[in-house]
Amino acid sequence: MLRNIGAVFAGLAVGMALNWVISMEVSSHFYPLPAELTQEMPEGLNPEEQNDFKAARVESWKAYIPTLPAAAFILPILGHLALAFCGGWVAARLSASNPQPDRHPLREGPLGVAMIVGVLSLMAGIGNAVMIGVPLWMWIEMPFYLILAWVAGNIEVKRRAALAG
Repeated sequence: MLRNIGAVFAGLAVGMALNWVISMEVSSHFYPLPAELTQEMPEGLNPEEQNDFKAARVESWKAYIPTLPAAAFILPILGHLALAFCGGWVAARLSASNPQPDRHPLREGPLGVAMIVGVLSLMAGIGNAVMIGVPLWMWIEMPFYLILAWVAGNIEVKRRAALAG
């Protein structure tokens, strides 16, 4: 159980890092971010000022998103999907083997932990889309988080079956 929890955290960490690199670092080379989105929070702000800073940052994102062409969303979508697939695969790869073969594969083992990463990715994607107001057509990517996590988990299930048999 603890190994599976650690596997989920490791999968999320790897997936989020990959998502950050693709969505922000690579994407910003093609579509540079405005200065108000790249500035760091100043030191010494009290909690109320920190909340104001964060709210201003969200408003800046909401103003910036509609100015982007549709092509600017390709790399962020790839980053989000990479989070679900690669994070799910890493979690599945690091997970404990299913100790009882008669158990349902979603409850234990690699497929279950991969799907946990997929569900958490989906929840984060929905929260992000609602918070910054992405274009309506970007909601199409949401079901693919679960599909790609399922594919990643199944890759590991098949790999383990091939090694065992």
